[in-house]
Amino acid sequence: MKRLLIGTNLKMYKGIAETIAYLSELITLTSALKNDLELFVIPSYTSLDRSHQITCDSHIRLGAQNMYPALEGQFTGEISPRMLKEVGVSIIEIGHSERRHVLGENDQFLNKKVLTAVEQNFTALLCVGETAEQKSFGISDEILKIQLAIGLKDIKPEQLNQVWIAYEPVWAIGVGGVPADPDYVELRHQTIQNKIREMFGPIQIPVLYGGSVNPSNAEGLLSRRFVDGLFVGRAAWEAKKFTKLINQILPIWKGKNEHE
Repeated sequence: MKRLLIGTNLKMYKGIAETIAYLSELITLTSALKNDLELFVIPSYTSLDRSHQITCDSHIRLGAQNMYPALEGQFTGEISPRMLKEVGVSIIEIGHSERRHVLGENDQFLNKKVLTAVEQNFTALLCVGETAEQKSFGISDEILKIQLAIGLKDIKPEQLNQVWIAYEPVWAIGVGGVPADPDYVELRHQTIQNKIREMFGPIQIPVLYGGSVNPSNAEGLLSRRFVDGLFVGRAAWEAKKFTKLINQILPIWKGKNEHE
């Protein structure tokens, strides 16, 4: 049976001490579930070195929130793949809504990051999603297809096992996010999988859903056919609450896999 793929991005919230306390508690609380989970946490850059010391012998994988697509160079303020390897990172989050819409990163630049990440043997977690305006125009699927076509351009077939996709509708994430209806999510995930098959043939890349995931909607989201995991926000930022959420949805995941 496949393990439940679930994780969280701590964004710019927890400092070093808070992150270490959170990870230490999460490791303890979820240790009995480690055979059922592919669990990952993406903390701030300043926390990564200490976070690796805490997680290196655990079942939790460590991710970085961003990476510059060059091994070194005159890129003031950026972080290179080599630096991230030194602190034990194995996952690179690429193309989060804030990187796209606040900091202006386009699909072509994100493609360079994806290619660099897989070439350096990281797992590339590519985030895709439409804005509220794009949704209102009825072009959500077209936007997702474009983001995938460019974001995954020139990926080699043998590198696809290093790629995850996170579908995060822009209007559903953040402080004012509105949770997406599970039926809507299932259709968008189907579009993503269809585009992947169009590009690469009969292969399935894990597609996680992220966007105001919480205890009241997690079961409904995870039960949908094309949803391969969850990328949780605020509902995961306390270890006890995150563990409770995981325990809540694991039976749904196991039942879903038994019928596949």
